[in-house]
Amino acid sequence: MRADRTPVDASGYFDVEPFRRLGTRAMVVRTPGGPTLVLGSTQPPSVVAAGLGERGEIGVQRRRSGGGAVFVDRLDPIWVDLWVPSDDELFEPDVGRAPHWVGDSWASALGELGIGGLEVHRGPMRTTRWSELVCFAGVGPGEVLAGTRKVVGVAQWRSRQGSLFHSAAYRTWSPERWVGMLSAAAGPDGGSLTADVRSTAVGLDELVGPPVQPAQVVGALRRHLPGGAPWAEPALPT
Repeated sequence: MRADRTPVDASGYFDVEPFRRLGTRAMVVRTPGGPTLVLGSTQPPSVVAAGLGERGEIGVQRRRSGGGAVFVDRLDPIWVDLWVPSDDELFEPDVGRAPHWVGDSWASALGELGIGGLEVHRGPMRTTRWSELVCFAGVGPGEVLAGTRKVVGVAQWRSRQGSLFHSAAYRTWSPERWVGMLSAAAGPDGGSLTADVRSTAVGLDELVGPPVQPAQVVGALRRHLPGGAPWAEPALPT
């Protein structure tokens, strides 16, 4: 099968439509059933290596938010969706400022767990050679940094009903496990892809002494979400 014919599921696990019906703020923790390469909304199937997913060992899905590809598995990254209705005081019409509170919440939560010195990016998108291909190779508004390396990635999808923010933090940043799933890895610049992307992000376990467990991170994030309205935790269909 040619790379541009790779099947991409655009309506499965990362479907955003159930959020439209929620009338309250919501927090949803995502735990995929297995390894999945999640493409950004505008990425063509040709970014995926030919044949990936044919045997069902690796899923290939598309999220509705923009940005580059993200690899997810059962325990990594810690992925949390945050939904804010359009009539909520937390809703921000400005796309560039809208994710700032998401990054602030994550930075405070990680600070509680002993990871200090973090910065929430409030400027325009910072691009790199691979940022259109790999989400964690660039830096966007609201994302959390340790120095120059990304700790928490944030992507948003907006509709008339509200704003959805995908947010994710890797416990271990090891892109060498999965960059071979991208067709660029077989190209003339494939040799530098892994090395370049390896330096753009950092996992939580590298920043803190005892490794953190997902439940610890999720609990801390829950405690540091903005107040003023309750946060529902619905069991959305997958």
